Amino acid sequence: MNFQQLSYLVAVDEYRHFAQAAEACHVSQPTLSMMIRKLEEELETQIFDRSRQPVVPTELGETLIAQARVILREQQAMTDMAQQGRGKPQGPLSVGIIPTLAPYLVPRFIKEFLSRYPRINLKLTELRTEEIVIKLKQGKLDAGILVTPLDDKGIYEEHLFYEELYAYTSDPLQKAYILPEDIDPKELWLLEEGHCFRSQIMNLCALQRQVRNQFSYQAGSIETLKRLVEQQQGITILPELCVREMGDIESLRIKPFKAPAPVRQVSLITHRPGLKARLTQALAQTIQGSIPKEMQERDGVHVVDL
Repeated sequence: MNFQQLSYLVAVDEYRHFAQAAEACHVSQPTLSMMIRKLEEELETQIFDRSRQPVVPTELGETLIAQARVILREQQAMTDMAQQGRGKPQGPLSVGIIPTLAPYLVPRFIKEFLSRYPRINLKLTELRTEEIVIKLKQGKLDAGILVTPLDDKGIYEEHLFYEELYAYTSDPLQKAYILPEDIDPKELWLLEEGHCFRSQIMNLCALQRQVRNQFSYQAGSIETLKRLVEQQQGITILPELCVREMGDIESLRIKPFKAPAPVRQVSLITHRPGLKARLTQALAQTIQGSIPKEMQERDGVHVVDL
């Protein structure tokens, strides 16, 4: 048994296809199949049911694959510890980021991060909050950038900044500010189910469900919501980084909420904070350096629940 065989096990479990797993591992399918077969012979058990398509692990195979993941994580941990002791942070760093943050946050910090830490191989993936948490616990991600608090004892949260929430309206409002109760549910555009930002807006506006009579749209991005407001009338809620990128014409549609301003708290989360600590700290510090100081610590705000 060796680490290579274990990595092949995990790859087949992820892809549920020997050829695709072999391609991901950069080996031929016969080589991968032979290595897994030898491991099965050594353990005297069948790990995968090859009679089914897609291929699936046997009941005992699932347990063995889970243990293989643990072993590979520990192997990576030792490698990371050794690298961290050799000067500048280096090595792979896999990070999930929610879609309502990615288009506005990543362009702010990525150039500086890549320039400052050329030895860190950063992989960013847009995922929803639930997916990030699951992949963190499975060891498929090293960190996540999302909205907190999560109230998950297995997840460690490091505060990065606050984003104030603003109303974006089809018609300019006469009032200097807006109240949640001013928003008509029939006029409100929301992201589709599964986005934490949708849940926050539902809580902010005390809504149980979206109500729209003639036309409904399952939007997957904030930019789509903006265009719907501009073309179809209505109102939506936008986070601050999005608002800060707007031009003069778009800004006319923006209305702040009455104090205390509703905000969402953005954090960097990890499952095992000691693992790749120097890499995640490098990322956190670069992100904070790209954010206006007034967004990092704020008084007199209301953090909206997820």
